[in-house]
Amino acid sequence: MLDRLPELIDPLSFADKHSELSGQIKLKSLSRLAPLLKDDTGDATVDLFFSRQGRLASVEGKIAATLTVECQNCLNEMDLHIENNIKLGIVSSLDEADRLPEDYEPLLVGEGKIPLKDIVEDELLLALPDFPRHSEACFKAETSVDHQDSLDVEQSNSNNPFSILAKLKHTGVK
Repeated sequence: MLDRLPELIDPLSFADKHSELSGQIKLKSLSRLAPLLKDDTGDATVDLFFSRQGRLASVEGKIAATLTVECQNCLNEMDLHIENNIKLGIVSSLDEADRLPEDYEPLLVGEGKIPLKDIVEDELLLALPDFPRHSEACFKAETSVDHQDSLDVEQSNSNNPFSILAKLKHTGVK
């Protein structure tokens, strides 16, 4: 296990050596994810295990982070904890990707090394919901109860075609 995460990795070489990577990556270094966050301080925790079983080179592990995003209901900040288990098959072509076992997602690599942060960023972006929202109700009534009751009565009267008759009933007109 490495003490510090490398910036560039060769997934096939790591798979041949059955390497393990554990550490943290700064959220502000993830250039595609950072603009979606209200606060880009913090880290993503990475635990990846590279292996090879026959011809299948794979990366398995877990990526976790607490992201500060904007709630799409109330537009306030909210912390969203993401913990994503990954299972990637390392491939060099789309044909190889089509032959992967069903429970693997393809990790398309060319010749040489790839940035580790790209793998982490891709997985966090895929786990991020399209419309993040608080799990509990985030809207609170800003009007008083008495004021709200009078608004309900007025609204129900304006929608009621017999509201004129109700007014005549209270005036004593027969």
